[in-house]
Parts: sequence; C-alpha cells; structure tokens
Amino acid sequence: MVIFLQKFLTKKQRKVIRLVGVVVQENEPIDRALRRFKKKYERSGILKEFKKRTYFTKPSVRKRMKRVKAIRRSQKLASELS
Repeated sequence: MVIFLQKFLTKKQRKVIRLVGVVVQENEPIDRALRRFKKKYERSGILKEFKKRTYFTKPSVRKRMKRVKAIRRSQKLASELS
C-alpha cells in the first residue's frame, strides 16, 4: 500500500509535481505508516502553503508582516542572550 498526496500548485507550477508518499512495509501497522506520512506532510509545508494561498495578501501587508516578524525574532534573541 502506498499513500500519496499531491502538493497544491498554481498554473505556472504545474510542471513541478511534488508528492508526499510513504511505502507501507510488510507487517507494518497502518497507524505507524500514517504517523510517518503525517510527519512528512508537515515537514513538506503543504498545509502552510495551502493556507497562504487561500487568500491574497497585498505586497505592502506582506512587507509589514515580515518586518514585524523580524522585530519579534530580534527581541526574542535579545531576551535569550540577556
């Protein structure tokens, strides 16, 4: 049994096919295979990318979010070093 999930792609990216798959070994419980699949699925960033593409974010908002994220990251590093 093989479990696959295709990554969400735009029309421009249809040439690139990314699949997340797990080959279920003989005598392997399905629960373990699903756990491995979920880990691969999360690490590949499919869900994150899907959520990002569900709505349009203006470039100015994207820049603002990026700036706020950088500030938070620098504050966190400063507090850890202190």
